[in-house]
Amino acid sequence: MMPRLRRHCSTAQARAARHFLALCLLLVSSVGSGQAEQPPALALDPVGYAPAESCIGCHTGQAQTWEGSDHQRAMARASPDSVLGDFADVRFDKAGVQARFFRKGDGYFVNTEGADGKPADFQVLYSFGHYPLQQYLVAFPGGRLQALTIAWDSRPKQAGGQRWFSLYPGQHFAPSDPLHWTGRYQNWNAMCADCHSTNLQKHYDDKTDSFASTWHEQNVGCQACHGPGQAHVDWARQAPPGQSPASSRDMGLAVDFKALGSRGLVEQCAYCHSRRQGLGNGQQPGQGLLASALPASLRADLYHADGQIDGEVYEYASFAQSRMYAAGVGCTDCHDPHSTRVKVEGNGLCLQCHNPTPPARFPGLRVKDYDSPAHHHHQTSSAGAQCVGCHMPSKTYMVVDPRRDHSLRIPRPDLADKTASPDACTACHRDKEPQWAARAIEGWFGQPQRPRHYGEAFNAARSQGAEALPLLRKVLEDMGQPAVVRASAAAQLLPFGPPALPSLSQALDDPSALVRAYAASAFAEELPVRRVERLLPLLDDPDLAVRDEALRALAGIPSTALPEPRRAAFKAQLADYERRLRGNADLPGNRLNLAVFLEREGRQLEALEEYRQALRMDPYFSPARVNLATLANSLLRQDEAERTLRDGLALADQPATDHGNLAYMLALLLVEHGRAEEGLPWLEQAAMVMPGDSRIRYNQGLLLLRLARPDEARAALEAGLAQSPADGDLLYALAYLHAIAGRRDQAREYLRQLEHSAPGDTRLAGMKQELDRP
Repeated sequence: MMPRLRRHCSTAQARAARHFLALCLLLVSSVGSGQAEQPPALALDPVGYAPAESCIGCHTGQAQTWEGSDHQRAMARASPDSVLGDFADVRFDKAGVQARFFRKGDGYFVNTEGADGKPADFQVLYSFGHYPLQQYLVAFPGGRLQALTIAWDSRPKQAGGQRWFSLYPGQHFAPSDPLHWTGRYQNWNAMCADCHSTNLQKHYDDKTDSFASTWHEQNVGCQACHGPGQAHVDWARQAPPGQSPASSRDMGLAVDFKALGSRGLVEQCAYCHSRRQGLGNGQQPGQGLLASALPASLRADLYHADGQIDGEVYEYASFAQSRMYAAGVGCTDCHDPHSTRVKVEGNGLCLQCHNPTPPARFPGLRVKDYDSPAHHHHQTSSAGAQCVGCHMPSKTYMVVDPRRDHSLRIPRPDLADKTASPDACTACHRDKEPQWAARAIEGWFGQPQRPRHYGEAFNAARSQGAEALPLLRKVLEDMGQPAVVRASAAAQLLPFGPPALPSLSQALDDPSALVRAYAASAFAEELPVRRVERLLPLLDDPDLAVRDEALRALAGIPSTALPEPRRAAFKAQLADYERRLRGNADLPGNRLNLAVFLEREGRQLEALEEYRQALRMDPYFSPARVNLATLANSLLRQDEAERTLRDGLALADQPATDHGNLAYMLALLLVEHGRAEEGLPWLEQAAMVMPGDSRIRYNQGLLLLRLARPDEARAALEAGLAQSPADGDLLYALAYLHAIAGRRDQAREYLRQLEHSAPGDTRLAGMKQELDRP
């Protein structure tokens, strides 16, 4: 039997289509469908929040400490007190980006290219942040605030600051590009708002693509961390003098930090200090993080394989990997919660605990003088003698903003080759190799016996190594690993399909809600009976993020597959989930989630329109383009499917992998509709763009064979085999090609290789019989 052409898409696209994993940073709040357009403003209904000034009378010291902090200056009305940039008729002109910053009366203005491509004057309404850079916000129709991509460098002049600079140096985006300052990815409401203001309610209307956003405090005030405070203010006014309340609850406080403990405290900070997918219900003060958001896994676009920071991920998932987090250290052990600064500068911060007389709170700490050359093996007071230099290396974001990795890891240059990750040692010793650093550490401390690092499993998965599946299983099943690491292993097991299901099935009962959430998506393609059996209990999970992931996987299931008593509740959960998806559909990835949900529910025409809307928001957003083309083709709208793919291929500056995947899909579409000769050049283009993908060469070889071009077919298949020597489909196809050409010895040789790499392959017996016939 001749092998069959097989469709394929990238891992990221498969996850988008089957597991609803959005690829963008998703920041969400409550739904406000149908509300009139209005600029962001103070909420009219306080819903338990007290006026911002209510805390100052009793908490003067904390208020004074908060004044001038990152939180206090997170956002402010543009005024001489808040604006740091030079608006004295200053011009900026670099890489085709032009702007003039000037004053007009009491207002602050910028003249620059608008959404129509023409220069115009725009009034700056708000300053955004303050150090080491400050951005500026401009009001647009639809209740939008847009952030200028020319920012003010507020560092001292001797440090390179006191200048205007582009957040995208050397780049100029057309007004149609979502990265243009008027575009989707510079929109305050969707991207930034709920972490720069207190109780921000986004109120997005997906039908009109507009906002009616509100806040209770324009910046990050007391109630952003302590929760709505009116009940506490009322208690303070009525409490008898000298009375000691029994608990925070007795005082009307929504968040009881003592009761939460260190991990609960970290999760209160994590809503803003994490890369995460919001659940559409805003921050939930006093509750765990998974009541309001699903933290991102340690995926390839955000983290190095060993868990070090790469993309802009903030602190939570890094810190959650650390031994300090496991030991009960919280954010306020190092940071003053009101000033947001570290409690002690320099090594003194770490020496609070890491010293010859460690605190009784952490009995596992070694008694040792850490601040000495005997430990750090560097000259005293040098950069190498600083704790953070080795244990918290930094990466610079937004051009001027260095941020430290909070995983607080021991430097492991010995892992550099095994995980394809950087190491702290050669980040300073740039003229050296990681092996040099590894030998130096071994010379200082000996060769410790360490268990295999999870980074090796994650790197194997990223490089599609054959050993990835068993390694990921071990990480997932290792209860000694941090929950975020095990959840990331679950996420990376999803593309392996049925072979990974036994481990993922066990993970559905895991004590960690994060692991349960990431395991649930694996069952989205299972038969209805199996899906219900495994996922129905998760609909009662205490964490909303877990319930949502179970709902995603159960979407589209016939109601008759559910026990009759559960059907009404399930329907209500689906309705609530869709409501939150719609209130969150303001970014392409969010809109993709809505579209996939609708498609799974059998509402294909609605899904088509949502995929189109995602591409209107961002024409470069490949997962929506892939899904739109696939769905359109399945609905016999071949012209739209082909046009969608060709439009994507015509985009300039597209990532190579996206271009390759679209070319591959177009080739298969053309072949499917009897236009094989047209498809061949696109297959070749896809193979050239993605040389590591042997599946393209497999399909190319089969197509050439069908077109009676055996020599070209063999060349394509052999090229694929050179990339993946154990690929069973390629080996079988080459055996078949040689067999039909009468070259039985060569065919048998490929069969022997197939039997060695896949001894249980069901095609072996039939081919052997064919070759043994006289």
